[in-house]
Amino acid sequence: MGKGFYMSKAVVVTCVVAAIGAAATIIALSVVYAQEKSKNEMTLPSTAKPNTTTSTTSTIPSTMPSTMPSTTTSTTPSTPKELWDNYRLPGSLAPASYNVTLWPRLKPNADGLYIFTGHSTVVFRCVNETDLILIHSNKLNLTIFEKYHAKLRGLNGVTAPSLKKTWLEVPTQYLVVQLNGMLQPNAMYELFTEFVGELADDLGGFYRSEYMEDGVKKIWARRKAIEEGQGDYALQKTGPILEFFENYYNASYPLSKSDQIALPDFSAGAMENWGLITYRETALLYNPTVSSNGDKEWVATVIAHELAHMWFGNLVTTRWWNDLWLNEGFATYVSYLGANFTEPTWNMNDLIVLNEIVGVMSVDALASSHPLSSNEEDVQKPEQISELFDSITYSKGAAVLRMLSDFISEDVFTKGLQTYLQQFKYSNTVYTDLWRHLQMAVDSAGIKLPDSVEVIMNRWILQMGFPVVTINTKTGRITQKHFLLDPDTVVERPSPFNYEWFVPVTFIKTGGSQKQYWLLKKEDTNTEMVLGTDEFLVANINMKGFYRVNYDSENWERLLAKLSSEHQEIPVINRAQIIDDAFNLARAKIVDTTLALRTTKFLSKEVEYMPWQTASRNLDYFFLMFDRSEVYGPMQEYIKKQVTPLFNYFKDLTLNWTMIPDRHTDQYNQVNAISLACSTGVEGCTELTTGWFTEWMNNSSMVISPNLKSTVYCSAIAQGGVKEWDFAWSMYKNATIASEADKLMYALSCTKEPWLLNRYLEYSLDPDKIRKQDATSTIVYIASNPIGQPLAWDFIRSKWYHIVNDYGGGSFSFGGLIRGVTKRFSTEFEYNQLVQFKEEHAGHFGSGTTALEQALETTKANMNWVAMNKKQVLEWFTNEASSSSV
Repeated sequence: MGKGFYMSKAVVVTCVVAAIGAAATIIALSVVYAQEKSKNEMTLPSTAKPNTTTSTTSTIPSTMPSTMPSTTTSTTPSTPKELWDNYRLPGSLAPASYNVTLWPRLKPNADGLYIFTGHSTVVFRCVNETDLILIHSNKLNLTIFEKYHAKLRGLNGVTAPSLKKTWLEVPTQYLVVQLNGMLQPNAMYELFTEFVGELADDLGGFYRSEYMEDGVKKIWARRKAIEEGQGDYALQKTGPILEFFENYYNASYPLSKSDQIALPDFSAGAMENWGLITYRETALLYNPTVSSNGDKEWVATVIAHELAHMWFGNLVTTRWWNDLWLNEGFATYVSYLGANFTEPTWNMNDLIVLNEIVGVMSVDALASSHPLSSNEEDVQKPEQISELFDSITYSKGAAVLRMLSDFISEDVFTKGLQTYLQQFKYSNTVYTDLWRHLQMAVDSAGIKLPDSVEVIMNRWILQMGFPVVTINTKTGRITQKHFLLDPDTVVERPSPFNYEWFVPVTFIKTGGSQKQYWLLKKEDTNTEMVLGTDEFLVANINMKGFYRVNYDSENWERLLAKLSSEHQEIPVINRAQIIDDAFNLARAKIVDTTLALRTTKFLSKEVEYMPWQTASRNLDYFFLMFDRSEVYGPMQEYIKKQVTPLFNYFKDLTLNWTMIPDRHTDQYNQVNAISLACSTGVEGCTELTTGWFTEWMNNSSMVISPNLKSTVYCSAIAQGGVKEWDFAWSMYKNATIASEADKLMYALSCTKEPWLLNRYLEYSLDPDKIRKQDATSTIVYIASNPIGQPLAWDFIRSKWYHIVNDYGGGSFSFGGLIRGVTKRFSTEFEYNQLVQFKEEHAGHFGSGTTALEQALETTKANMNWVAMNKKQVLEWFTNEASSSSV
């Protein structure tokens, strides 16, 4: 059970936390992923005696070295195809324990550098006779002992061979130790190294995190934030979530403590170090007077995600990175179960559809997508591993596991999971091990499936993409086809299943109960899907299946009529699904674009969050494509007409904006109502938001509703000038709550003044103004502004080498940066600029390499879509904007 997260004195120093949480970061006997690259090359002074020691024992190495070359100058070129040229270690040695000691210096030395010193003792067993030891070492200056970088001794009376030669192999980040004799099978040995490294501020490996508080620079985790109660919510929820997972896994929490710590600078959202989880401040700290319900939900889901890893990922670990999807997809899926347990009124089991599934379907519909699982040999280099940390791995992984859990039942799913964890605790697995245990549970429960779990699921994880299922309700004919947003793109990646899936199709007919049908081939017939007069059919109930649905034209018309007359008769998730499917089918040229637009007409009567949020996201694509064209005006008028009733609904519900809605999703939809109303000019909206903001400028103690802050700040700054911008910048720099700083950081990008946006871009790469962890987010925010987009594109092209060198090509955020800055691209000119960018910086895109290819593909698709749809979209919006409401 969780003991709290500001418990252990040993974890007070932020930089020490990074070391203790992954004690073998510095030196290891296994190939592992680097979350960030280090950047500074330097020559460091000799080592000194450290004073902080931690010890870990492991049968499964779990380390995180950096990915840049070592800085030690003693390097020797290697012969091609030697063992040290491979990124994966040979199986000749197996680690038994690590004892890593680190001593960070929290004041700069005479050269102005922050450093750390330390030493590592690794006990290992010889599996196969060998005269070679390979150990990962990166960006360390190793102490030389009698000409060698390490000391070796035998244990239990074994005599170790003497050292022949040692050197650092830069490309593969090894310390290579050649011996004059052979290590003997089953014998135990101990290898000792001593080192010094830079305690840099680059978010990579073992680093320092600084911040200013009361005018003083500090390198400590923010005790003041804890004293202010910002950790209370996390502390309150961690225990129940741990208890939920103990019951879910039918296994006690395997450690004696669970420390959690919020870091002022952290590149990822959180990291599931076993027993000491590290978080961005926004993912752990919460202040109810300042933070929104969205901030609160984020804290709950991230905590649940990381705690899920304590069993699934830490207690049992996948054998290699090609199955990363199983760790992260599973943790993403069950994080919603854990959050739903601790906040049962939030409807989290439904919100996974909006938060994970809808978005990743757009990515997986590209020809440049990738399967969830790949061959081990295809994932070798650190940059290949880094690229796997994407929405396919996390969100599609969650979606297909949710689908599997649905068609075998959650109870059977958990029983299979429990036996899997019991058999493989403290060891490694491949995904087929889970399939085998789920099959055992299926067989035990007597559930009938069309084939084995493995045969069914392999079609979802070993080939990319997903199908569009087309149902003809006049004949019962049902077909499947690989869904591509741009059907003209050529799919070059082969599929072992010819892009066919075993699809669990669920459906309801008018007033009927849910039924299930398995589509096992490209085409089949199910007479149960034939409709009578005045009936309608909806498939993929609650979007439990990872596929899109198309219908014959008559059923589409019946669904539109039902939405117009009695939309509540269709489940709320499926109301959202109908909108999302129609818009994506239209982008893929399967249905007419005006059909998709017609699915939004009922929204003038809709007050639920999920349909509105889905419509807003899909209409956002229209804004991206047309907000610089003559389509923009009529489109604004139509949305204004549709959102006005929603704006008035929440005005009444909140007693003229003086109350907060009770329901979690109503709080979200109130934000939608105000945001869309203000952006489209609904009467009274801009006056409302600018009035609140002006009052805040005049009286900083005035409290704006936390849920509305992002919208109010953005709207007011967009309407204002330098005075409003400078005030918000001052509040951002003085913010002591991370979630408040994030809201202001976003709102500052909303200005319509190009010079302010250019100034903000320059600020983004100044770490004294914008923290390094937030640099790419800031640029993407600016690019989301139609005025800022070309400025941001010019900026990153001119600064690309600086961004790569100073912010790390292995960063998680590089793919997001490329996607964010190019998402408006829809012209031949922009496409050619993107091609030129690719050519000029070839080999320097790091984890953004795949995102760049996807941006090229998306731009082509956008060009084709605009050329084909602009005229009819303009006509439709023009007609609808001038017509009376439905």
